[in-house]
Amino acid sequence: MATPLRVLIHGGGIGGLTLATALAQRGHLVRVAELRGELDALGVGIIQPSNALHVMRELGVLDDCLAAGFEWDTLTINDPVGNTLAKIPQPRMADAPACNGIPRPALAAVLGAAAVAAGAEIGFGTTITELADDGEGVEVTLSDGSTARWDLVVGFDGIGSPLRQRLYGERYAPEYTGFANWRVTVPRQSEVRGVVMSTGDRTAKALLTPITEELMYLGAVFAESEDFRPDPERAHQQLAERLAAFGGPVAEALTRVTDPAAVVYSRISQVTVEEPWSVGRVVLAGDAAHASTPHIAQGAAMAVEDALVLAQSLDAAEDVPAALAAWEARRRPRAMWVQNISRAVLKQETGTPTTPEEDELLKVGIPGAAHVLVQPY
Repeated sequence: MATPLRVLIHGGGIGGLTLATALAQRGHLVRVAELRGELDALGVGIIQPSNALHVMRELGVLDDCLAAGFEWDTLTINDPVGNTLAKIPQPRMADAPACNGIPRPALAAVLGAAAVAAGAEIGFGTTITELADDGEGVEVTLSDGSTARWDLVVGFDGIGSPLRQRLYGERYAPEYTGFANWRVTVPRQSEVRGVVMSTGDRTAKALLTPITEELMYLGAVFAESEDFRPDPERAHQQLAERLAAFGGPVAEALTRVTDPAAVVYSRISQVTVEEPWSVGRVVLAGDAAHASTPHIAQGAAMAVEDALVLAQSLDAAEDVPAALAAWEARRRPRAMWVQNISRAVLKQETGTPTTPEEDELLKVGIPGAAHVLVQPY
């Protein structure tokens, strides 16, 4: 489209800030409505696989991400006591590095600075309260009382997306998988120079992920009841109890976990919007449309791919509806493949029965999935 668009992005997470940057760099007028008071980025660290780093290169922030994180190219598989079973080189997309671990707050700072530098406006403490789409534009009232008309509204507002609920009601509420993620940041051990995955029986897996020269995070997935929450006074002890069978670097990392408040606990849920991801000139992207389990570390990568491809689709199409249709045609198959294989790996690792379709995906496996996803998006 030759005419600059007015675009409102609901949500200032990784996907929303990526889209804000990509659109503002193209000359569109962009505002991000972010409910939080700042870009504080909940959580610990994140893995940026090569396809995500390729997006960062396209935005011009790859060097900033690498400087703030820890670049690596080999996945190490250990047994529970710490013996190395395999070292698996990770593939690259074009000229992007293989992988980067980065603290979530650092990535938020990089993307927020890029969005503002490109000309996007970020409004904190705001959310959509009223929305009316007349086919030619969308009239939106925000919680700060401002009202404006936009050519496009994009919901990058996460797995609990209020915009998704506004569009589809309760039809696509997050589905709890029965498993939860425990994560905590600890000092990086010198031998942890890439992700180290330690596998026990079918009820336990632990990962060590470097995110800076000084830091890494310990992550573990366990079956948990839906109403379980860690004890705020002894969350670190509860994590240690769950990982009692592990030795080697996992056990060493646990000795550094002394503060229960440092343990981040999150239930693993999934969202699949089976209807079109856009309704008129309002569209959902990232976890709001297709949240996956974290088992192939591609959730945030899918969000940033969504963002860049949406900007590219707006470049190529004659109008917004045509761009949204072209964008979803490109994105849905890839995002659903990631969601399906991630869920299959979760079920395999926990001894849950799989379907024939999932068995076919499991033949690809985690190493094979990395090679599939360095193909063009």
